[in-house]
Amino acid sequence: MHESFKLYKEKVKAYHDKKLLKKYFRSGQQVLLFNSRLKLFLGKLKSKWSRPFTIKEVKHYGAVELFDPQSETSDRSWIVNGQRLKLCHGGNIERLTTILQLQDL
Repeated sequence: MHESFKLYKEKVKAYHDKKLLKKYFRSGQQVLLFNSRLKLFLGKLKSKWSRPFTIKEVKHYGAVELFDPQSETSDRSWIVNGQRLKLCHGGNIERLTTILQLQDL
């Protein structure tokens, strides 16, 4: 029974490792950060991806050091897992807003 459990664990690990995507980042690139904490808030239309951050340095084993170029203290940086990032292809996002005027009848 112990051997069958070990074989099962190996197959599950191989399956999950196959699903991981290889991402290659370079310093200076703009990336979006996946924010998993937004799941706590209500509203389906909230984006799970945070604004573009700039890569300061790529560490070993997929860790990436980020900094926010828009913040006032640009010397602050933090390290995140590279699996939580995706490349930002740039460009301004045009956000549409609709205002409805309601009148009492």
